[in-house]
Amino acid sequence: MAVKEIPEIFGSMVFNDHVMRQMLPKTVYKSLKRTMQEGTALESDVADVVAACMKDWAVSKGATHFSHWFQPMTGITAEKHDSFISPDGNGNVLMDFSGKELVKGEPDASSFPSGGLRATFEARGYTAWDPTSYAFIKDDTLFIPTAFCSYTGQILDKKTPLLRSMDAISVEAVRTLRLFGKSVKRVTPTVGPEQEYFLIDMRDYERRLDLKLTGRTLFGSPSPKGQEKEDHYFGSIRPRVKAFMADLDEELWKLGIPSKTEHNEVAPCQHEMAPVFETANIATDANQLTMEVMKQVAEKHGFACLLHEKPFEGINGSGKHNNWSLTTDTGENLFDPGKTPSENAQFILFLTAVIKAVDENQDLLRLSVASAGNDHRLGGNEAPPAILSIFVGEELEEVINSIIEGRIARSGGRNRIELGMVLPKLPQDNSDRNRTSPFAFTGNKFEFRMLGSSFNIACTNTILNTAVAESLRVFNDELEGSADFSKALHVLIKRELSTHSRILFNGNGYSREWEEEAKSRGLLNYKRTPDALVHYTDEKNVELFKRHGIYTREELKSREEVLIDEYRKQVRIEALTMLEMIRKQIVPASISYSSKLAGSVASKKEIGLDVSAELELCRSITNDISALLSFADKLDEDVRKTPEDVYEAARYSADVLIPDMDSSRGIADHLETVVDKKEWPMPTYSDILFYC
Repeated sequence: MAVKEIPEIFGSMVFNDHVMRQMLPKTVYKSLKRTMQEGTALESDVADVVAACMKDWAVSKGATHFSHWFQPMTGITAEKHDSFISPDGNGNVLMDFSGKELVKGEPDASSFPSGGLRATFEARGYTAWDPTSYAFIKDDTLFIPTAFCSYTGQILDKKTPLLRSMDAISVEAVRTLRLFGKSVKRVTPTVGPEQEYFLIDMRDYERRLDLKLTGRTLFGSPSPKGQEKEDHYFGSIRPRVKAFMADLDEELWKLGIPSKTEHNEVAPCQHEMAPVFETANIATDANQLTMEVMKQVAEKHGFACLLHEKPFEGINGSGKHNNWSLTTDTGENLFDPGKTPSENAQFILFLTAVIKAVDENQDLLRLSVASAGNDHRLGGNEAPPAILSIFVGEELEEVINSIIEGRIARSGGRNRIELGMVLPKLPQDNSDRNRTSPFAFTGNKFEFRMLGSSFNIACTNTILNTAVAESLRVFNDELEGSADFSKALHVLIKRELSTHSRILFNGNGYSREWEEEAKSRGLLNYKRTPDALVHYTDEKNVELFKRHGIYTREELKSREEVLIDEYRKQVRIEALTMLEMIRKQIVPASISYSSKLAGSVASKKEIGLDVSAELELCRSITNDISALLSFADKLDEDVRKTPEDVYEAARYSADVLIPDMDSSRGIADHLETVVDKKEWPMPTYSDILFYC
């Protein structure tokens, strides 16, 4: 693709503002924009005109079908395709699409996880067009982003609560800005999700049952070389991978997704893609689409794209850094500290709101990143620990401490880094970057680094938006009634920073010392998913979401149950996959090799050769086979004993099944190191991670 073609193809498959301006009558366009920006109701006649123009545009691009595209509680996307054809009564068809079809769809609501909100026989559900996220064409289908709810109106998706949380934080942030004499209509959370992933050869993927069924390798002895030489991170990109990245960019750009940055990550075969910031809703839709397109493009290049948080033991797993900020409709970034943060009261107040929100909602933020896959990654010297803390950097730490201590902040200013010779002087940011921090301030935004690579970012941003909205609500209620705003503001900021300073930590989050210190500070440390998820419906959390109109108690309970059930199902699938691989692949291969070895020993012994070393190896392999079968039998028996109750099953999976699997893996991985490679039934880490 020629460089000059990029502006032409960008957004070419999106029914975006540019297309709408061209195709819609002015009155219809203005009405639709009011709906998008202010949330006003969309009139049926306006919907009909929009639908007709959308259909004409889609058909001109080769689309034959349309689909209401939504995000159920599975965390992935769902779609049902309908053609544009409509019989005309004379044996012919017209290409037709009505406003009713645009605005409302009716998928089966009983076949998606509902956490008890819907019974199996209660099938009806609705999808409702989200006009704030543009429709797009993929393959031959017009995809219309929608919300998803039950027949009774209970929310069954991830988009609806996200949109509600965006409204909640906008309402409170606008109130806050009025205190500073600013008149804005809306404040919007913006997000830039960095996406990490692995690319491996499809032929290796096809020969690994564990990768195909679970997304990660359940067995695998370490490769002689891993990531210890640190030669992959930001290294030269392989031509084959570069070709994939070029095609990925092109497909994403067509869909209006601003793919910006790409590079090799720390682990072999690991890479990262980062987009330009978008509003939280659009960024969420775009990231879901990005993961889907990544897999499709990878297949065209003979790759399998792995989005699991920990595909390979012993090397870095993959995360998704959620860069979050707040922007006004006038273009102001509310987390821009300016040249002198200590003198920027507005910035300090919003910073304080975030500090308060994270400290008071450690449980919610932790459970928003909880999954069976992410449990393998968090706290493993490659990702943030399971303990929430905030990194603010030295300059802001000094500002915060000066406020708490009632003194003037020592001015650090922003220096310029002089490298000498002919090299330019570099402006220094107001904070370093701490890659061990779960929640870091990085100049004009916050980077929440605990998300797993496969996650839908909607849940995390819903919680983050709501938590900060609550902090601002409390602040607004106090400040709006004050006789002396400046004095009241100072008192509030000092009190809240003093109260919540325990959440601030600029050190090494990987260290054992920090875990002990965090415990002494009273910070939460939920290392396992079942331990975290049960706090979804704690009374304080129920009240928080009800107060801002995000979830009802029943809707929260449903999400807790869906996620708990997903955890126990994932562990069960992994356990059953492990059993199949042990019994049908690893044990037969090991027996075959040990039999050949025994035959060799017998033959050599007949002619008087010393076979003691080979005999010991044969005994060792036979003993390992016996031990592995014993561990497999125990795992099999324990799987059968799994409790019926989903909460008990989740805890049982963490307490019993995962330790069983670890024991089995240890023996199998040792067998891999001694069994003839020609006999071993699957590609090893050396094969997979260092393909040509």
